[in-house]
Amino acid sequence: MTATPPTLAPTGQHHGLAIALFAVVVLVTLAITLWVGRRGQAAEDFFAGGRDFSPLQNGFALSGDYLSAASFLGVAGLIALYGYDGVLYSIGFLVAWLVVLMLVAELVRNAGRYTLADVLALRMRDRPVRAAAGSASIVVTLLYLIAQMVGAGSLVALLLGTDSGQAKTWTIVGVGALMIVYVTVGGMRATTWIQIVKAFLLIAGSVLLTVLVLVRFHGDVADLMRTAAQGSGAGQRYLEPGLKYGTGVTSRLDFFSLGLALVLGTAGLPHILSRFYTVPTARAARRSTMWAIGLVGAFYLMAIVLGLGATALIGSPAVRAANPAGNTAVPLLALDLGGGTGSTWGIILFALISAIAFATILAVVAGLTLASSAAFAHDLYARAWRRADEPPVTEHREVLVARIAAVAIGALAIVLSLFAQQLNVAFLVGLAFAVAASANLPVLLFSLFWQRFTTRGAVWSVYGGLVPAVLLVIFSPVVSGSRTAVFPGVDFHWFPLENPGLVSIPLGFLAGWLGTLVSREKPDADRYAELEVRALTGTGAA
Repeated sequence: MTATPPTLAPTGQHHGLAIALFAVVVLVTLAITLWVGRRGQAAEDFFAGGRDFSPLQNGFALSGDYLSAASFLGVAGLIALYGYDGVLYSIGFLVAWLVVLMLVAELVRNAGRYTLADVLALRMRDRPVRAAAGSASIVVTLLYLIAQMVGAGSLVALLLGTDSGQAKTWTIVGVGALMIVYVTVGGMRATTWIQIVKAFLLIAGSVLLTVLVLVRFHGDVADLMRTAAQGSGAGQRYLEPGLKYGTGVTSRLDFFSLGLALVLGTAGLPHILSRFYTVPTARAARRSTMWAIGLVGAFYLMAIVLGLGATALIGSPAVRAANPAGNTAVPLLALDLGGGTGSTWGIILFALISAIAFATILAVVAGLTLASSAAFAHDLYARAWRRADEPPVTEHREVLVARIAAVAIGALAIVLSLFAQQLNVAFLVGLAFAVAASANLPVLLFSLFWQRFTTRGAVWSVYGGLVPAVLLVIFSPVVSGSRTAVFPGVDFHWFPLENPGLVSIPLGFLAGWLGTLVSREKPDADRYAELEVRALTGTGAA
């Protein structure tokens, strides 16, 4: 079976079909937003969707929030380019949910209200921990937003058969505008329903493509792997560790750093943590997580097949030629499975999968924008930046500020995304996971399980993970010094690793421990006991 590069030049008729499917996705999601947006305007509706979603519904929404452009476009693309090393992403993304299930889901649902900072404020001084946690949440969600919008630019550029920077730019601007509408009009209710619809479409599309790949190889997975190795241009090395992360000590450390970030990062992602507040009880949060694990696990098994299929049927060189980061491997695979560029079914399948990927991006950016705007309005504006003698912010004003913040954060994400268009979306998400695991996870675990933990320890833990993670990314090959860097023409990098997790995650834990040791503040045993009872039993939970 030979790998024949597809021609990326849709005819006007086929181009119109794809644009029509994209328009349907946009209209359906906007209709959901407008329909749901009229049902409730209270803070609990905007930030937590009224807390009345069932475990199955929230499980689909959780998987919808989690299965982003990095999953559908980036992971399969990395497998198509790097084989075994690309599979690390799917394994890391899946194993991370065990950490969420065992350590986070129920406790966070009981202890918090809308954000991570609500959990910390139960036993710490309110203003310092909200300022730290709110700032970290915004940084993490911005990094994640950039990944989604870069994926959108690559997808639409492929659809139009062009590598034009102008097409990608306008796509990023359009996605940013849509996500602002979703959040400002519909809040968490609309975002959740969009996630549910998107998750169903994504799983259905993945099943369809996986079945078609396996049928093409008569169900022989060994033949699929052999053909993929031939199409990769690397031979047997494609199926062995080391094609991307095996060229030296530095790349092996990067491999370990990435795995650490992926496994630990999910439990610190603001938009995932906020999902646990949309169900009525901690038991429902746990069952939601179990549903999500099943859906996410099934998807990543299929993503491996899709990545191998793209290499076997299209070839790594052709995938790389279409997009250097591999972000368009799945749509190209759909085109080939339907019969190729000149076939009607090929273009229909290509357009359908592209539309599902676009729906994936729209849904995830809505959830991310909502999480970051909630952190700004609920944690920073309403609490961290208010003096003790000022009157408390009303719920109505808090929701209004969150809507304004969604506009500002969306605009900032658009600008930043324009500088990161050459990076793989799964790789960008890996950076977001590293920052989340460095800044949010240590303080969350210390707060829930360490009785001696103090406010200074909490603040040091957040900033002690956040600041090094961001600085190490800025001075890494991701930003300068390499062909695929954000600024490829300059070189000011001194940190050798592409992912900072190996250094920044231990620093976050170390800073929290040191901050507690040097703090003159005595830990409040009564408040810790109150947190423990509430987290474990749900007594007093919102």
